[in-house]
Amino acid sequence: MNFTRIDQSPVARWWWTVDRWTLAALAILIAFGALLTMAASPAVAERIGLDSMHFVRRQLALLPVAVALMFVVSLQSPRNIKRIAIVGFIIATALVVMTFFTGVEIKGARRWINVPGLSLQPSEFVKPCFAVLTGWLLAEGKLRPSFPGPLIAAGLFVVVVGLLIKQPDLGMAVVISAVWFAQFFLVGLRLYWVATGLATGIVGLIGAYLLLPHVTSRIDRFLDPSTGDSYQVDRSMDAFMNGGMWGRGPGEGTVKASLPDAHADFVFAVAGEELGLVVCLIIVTIFAFIVLRGFSRVFQENNLFVVLSATGLFVQFGLQALINMASSLHLMPTKGMTLPFLSYGGSSLLALGLGMGMALALTRRRYGGVDS
Repeated sequence: MNFTRIDQSPVARWWWTVDRWTLAALAILIAFGALLTMAASPAVAERIGLDSMHFVRRQLALLPVAVALMFVVSLQSPRNIKRIAIVGFIIATALVVMTFFTGVEIKGARRWINVPGLSLQPSEFVKPCFAVLTGWLLAEGKLRPSFPGPLIAAGLFVVVVGLLIKQPDLGMAVVISAVWFAQFFLVGLRLYWVATGLATGIVGLIGAYLLLPHVTSRIDRFLDPSTGDSYQVDRSMDAFMNGGMWGRGPGEGTVKASLPDAHADFVFAVAGEELGLVVCLIIVTIFAFIVLRGFSRVFQENNLFVVLSATGLFVQFGLQALINMASSLHLMPTKGMTLPFLSYGGSSLLALGLGMGMALALTRRRYGGVDS
């Protein structure tokens, strides 16, 4: 972009203050996502009786919308990011509640509502909005001891996790819990609260294993594949074995023809077969770079709201990627979670555009005040 430093237009100020390294890394991820969508989706669409380009057209139609959303949000000041998060959280939470009454049940979970041209998963939008909202509440509570920010954040956390478990969506609940706990730890959580939180998390996981049949099944299959259907994980491991070091080439893989979620939850397996180990390691490195680069920018901030909110967003982004890739490699039970910007999914793509737009906005260099 050809902007001078004396140009005071919003886009010019954005260009000189945004972290262009993170921007470039996100652009590379988006490019990989477009490539993998075109490689993995046609086989899945044909197998279920759809036009081979069905998923490709839908994903590529939403991709410019997600990029535009990320750009527009990244232009905003921290004060506007807080407002967006509050409004977004209220709307997304209301839509999550609506899923229990008008939602579409898929694979035993009621997480989606139908809107014209799109099956929307509201909980995807709860994640980034809740991270920023919690960051603001904790920061206000630290700066103004009379303000019950931590108490409100804890109450909202219980509500959100309760709604997610009811859907059920344990993977999303785990990610939101980890982000919430990381923010509480950063703000100065006492060690006995750390121990209490860890104990509560362990009890919660044990309770989920004992009370939620789908959780029981996934954990049992992970520990002993002979106890149930491990077809997708087995095919995923075959894909990585077939790909070797350099892969078979884009579009040349065979496992995607028999892997039901090759375009979504197991897109990393398609990358392993068609692009090989070297490219998979590059993808992992890009995810790690975005998270670590974000932390490096955050640690130079002196505004507590920005530190807590941006940290929550980057932890969320990195943890979601880690869970997806670990599931594909059979390093943990499958979670049904998308790989950011690489997996097919309209709600996930738009929510990631919103979340990373917030992260880019919060980590911009600001001069002459936090809201500049």
